[in-house]
Amino acid sequence: MKSQKLGRGLDALLGEIDLAYENEGSNKNVIIEIPLKEIQPNPYQPRKTFDEKSLQELAESIKEDGLLQPIVVTEDIDNYTIIAGERRFRASKLAKQKTIKAIVISVTPQQMQQHALIENIQREELNAIELAQAYNELIKLHEITHEELAGMIHKSRTHITNSLRLLQLSSKTQKALLDKKISAGHAKVLVGLDEKEQELMVHSIIGQKLSVREVESMIKSMKNEQKKSSKTTPKEEKFSFDSLEEKLKNLDFSYKISQNKLIFEFTSQEKIEEFLAHLR
Repeated sequence: MKSQKLGRGLDALLGEIDLAYENEGSNKNVIIEIPLKEIQPNPYQPRKTFDEKSLQELAESIKEDGLLQPIVVTEDIDNYTIIAGERRFRASKLAKQKTIKAIVISVTPQQMQQHALIENIQREELNAIELAQAYNELIKLHEITHEELAGMIHKSRTHITNSLRLLQLSSKTQKALLDKKISAGHAKVLVGLDEKEQELMVHSIIGQKLSVREVESMIKSMKNEQKKSSKTTPKEEKFSFDSLEEKLKNLDFSYKISQNKLIFEFTSQEKIEEFLAHLR
């Protein structure tokens, strides 16, 4: 039932935006010029990085030919929020434009969040970490399973699950992936290692230009060594203090037993002298 509700809601929203573009000149959806300073990005935008070179190219195109497709916004109390077209908005700012063509439609905050996530997923413009975060947000937003999400966005459940596992990586490893120092393939095989092991492997990948297969082989060897080490390390023998504790109970000394340690606590020099006298 959850998946059907999400599907209908998304289709309705995307249909409304498509209709807005189709009816640009109609009375229903008149294109208006909005000052760029009155527009804010979609707070639910999953895409955090925009290619600067690509934005600059679009900015030059806008300078020469103008904006061919208006952005879509929703009106707030004192400004507008982008629903679709943040890249065009950013490029227009780079092109030093004062205003931008826009179509205004009405949506709920949940629809705005849902559209931002789905639009970016469908356009395949997100990096691996942003994609995983988008999947995670949709799952939390609608309380659905990996299987249900896979059906909604026409991806395999395995793809969804493997993508979400990237969020288990340390922040340093995620940054190396975002900076394209390692590939998504490298990142996936690092899941499950602790933070220090990930850092070691990332340095090795960058420094030695290792392939994914070579990294897999190194991790396998590392885990085999750890297994051998754990087998050869003798188990610490646990001692019994029962008989000694019986004798200590008859003496007025403060002590505590922790694992294989017997710890005495003295409150005065006299107590130390008394303890030494018992030893003698």
